[in-house]
Amino acid sequence: MTSAYPFLPGLMPFWYVTVFVLGTCFGSFLNVVIYRVPAGLSLLTPPSHCPVCKYEIPWYRNIPLISWLLLRGKCGNCAARIPARYFLVELLTGILFLPVFSKVIFYHEPLPVLAVYFGLTMLAITTVFIDLECRIIPDKTTGPAMVLGLVAAAAFPATWHCGSHWLALAQSLLCLIVSGGLLSLFAIIGAKLFRREALGWGDVKYIAAIGAGLGLKGAYFTVLAGALAGSVAGIIIMIWKKKDFKSSIPFGPFLALGTYLWILFDRKIIGFYEAVVKHFQL
Repeated sequence: MTSAYPFLPGLMPFWYVTVFVLGTCFGSFLNVVIYRVPAGLSLLTPPSHCPVCKYEIPWYRNIPLISWLLLRGKCGNCAARIPARYFLVELLTGILFLPVFSKVIFYHEPLPVLAVYFGLTMLAITTVFIDLECRIIPDKTTGPAMVLGLVAAAAFPATWHCGSHWLALAQSLLCLIVSGGLLSLFAIIGAKLFRREALGWGDVKYIAAIGAGLGLKGAYFTVLAGALAGSVAGIIIMIWKKKDFKSSIPFGPFLALGTYLWILFDRKIIGFYEAVVKHFQL
C-alpha cells in the first residue's frame, strides 16, 4: 500500500474487526427494517421491544449477536422465542461487509465508495428477507438507496471518476433514470405480452437505485445475473416440485445476488467481457 493510503498493513486486523462489528450493528438495524417496514410501522418508535409481552429491550440486552446467544434466543422478560433470523441477519451483514471492505482496500478505491457499497449491501440483505416473506421490495428501502447514490456522487465525485461534483451528480441521476426507465418499459411491455405482471415495480425501483449507486453497467449486470440465477432456480424448483412456471418466484433475492457480485467483482467482470470481445474481434 502507498503511504498516502490511511490503512497501514499492521493495523488491518483491527480494521477488519471494526468493520465486522459495524456490520453487525447495521444488521441489528436491518432486523428492525425487515420486521417493521412491511407491517407499515415506524422505524423510530416505539423502541425495540418484545412483540409478545411488549417489554422494552434495554441496550445491554440488545447487543448484536451476543445478546441473542446469551439469552439463548429468548426474550429476557417473558422467555418468548426470538427467531434465529435476528442473529442470522446480524451475522450475515457483518460477514458481507468484510469482502467489500477488503476489495476497496486492495484496489485503493476512494474510501467514500464504502458508503455506497455498504448501503447497497444492506439494501440487498433487506430485499432478500422481505421479498422472500412478503413478495415486495418496499419504497422505504429503495428510496433511501437512490438518495444515497445521488448524495454520494455529489459529495464525492471521485467515486464516479471525475472531479466535478455536478458532473458526478448528473451521471448518477442519468443512470438512475435510464436504468429505471428501461426496466419500466420492460415491465409494461411484458405485462401486455403475457397479460400478467412480468416484473414488479419494486424490482424496477431496486434497479434504479443500483443505477444511481453503481452506474449502468452495475444495473445491467444485476438484471442479467438476477435473470440467469432466477431461471436456474425456477427450473430446479419446477423439476423438484413438478410445478410449472406459473408458480411465482420472487425476483428480489436474485437481484440482490447480482448486486453483491458486481460490488465485489466489477473489475474482473469488465475485464472478462473485454477479453471475450477482443478474442472475437481477432
